[in-house]
Amino acid sequence: MMYARSEPAARQPDTSARPPLVRELLLVAGLFLVYKLGRQGANGHVDEAFHNAGHVWDFERLVGLPGEGAVQGLLLRSDTLVHLANTYYAAVHFPATLLFLVWMYWRRPRHYVWSRRILAALTGAALALHLLFPLAPPRMLDAAALVDTGQVYGPTVYGDTPATDSMANQFAAMPSLHFGWAVMVAVGLIVATRSRRRWLWLLHPAITLFVIVGTANHYWLDAIVVSALLAVALAAIRLPHVTLGGVHLPWPSSTGTASAMPAPATAGSVAAAAAAPRTARALARSGGLR
Repeated sequence: MMYARSEPAARQPDTSARPPLVRELLLVAGLFLVYKLGRQGANGHVDEAFHNAGHVWDFERLVGLPGEGAVQGLLLRSDTLVHLANTYYAAVHFPATLLFLVWMYWRRPRHYVWSRRILAALTGAALALHLLFPLAPPRMLDAAALVDTGQVYGPTVYGDTPATDSMANQFAAMPSLHFGWAVMVAVGLIVATRSRRRWLWLLHPAITLFVIVGTANHYWLDAIVVSALLAVALAAIRLPHVTLGGVHLPWPSSTGTASAMPAPATAGSVAAAAAAPRTARALARSGGLR
């Protein structure tokens, strides 16, 4: 028997699977630029954005989704809590996703390529929806009667006049990439690692969902739609199997014990095994075996 190491080769950083760094930097920067320009291109559809917001609000009430105000009510009990929520919304979204990609690139190159493809597909689909379905967030909708926590308590990433905001498209609520990226970060880390505590990464999308709804930047439906888009991307873009010498290498067990793998048979070993009985009989007849 031939035994694999306690940390199989498939779990070591596979430099052969790591794409060139400069190419990846240019690719990620290019995708980000296209996304930002695309969102800016969707600016200006103010009337349509508010019209769609009314439909989304009515649809959520029709299907029995809880009001976003119930979550915001929990935040508004504490000035400190609402300030932390605004900070999380403004400061965690991009850095967390960037750190996730950097770590995956160096430590799990195969998972990095898979994750980058899914994030690109998800972001592209979201951009298409931003262009096709401009949507004013609930903080702007009179029917929702919610507080714009960013403007009232700070910090905020948005300008005072949404229609002329040159930094961000405030009418791109559907779907929520804050939530979609957070879910993908959690999924990617859970798949790429084997720690028993890896499921704690689900706290990131859970906190993100609480924050985006509580600060009135997104509807529940924004998170539901991006989750559906992510599910499609995960189903369409599969993580490739890791193999070594044509033999599938299993994941290490939770105890970190070695995985037994039979040595591949060769023509010589097969021939030797077949000749062994004949050799034994010849030795017996000649008195070599007693």
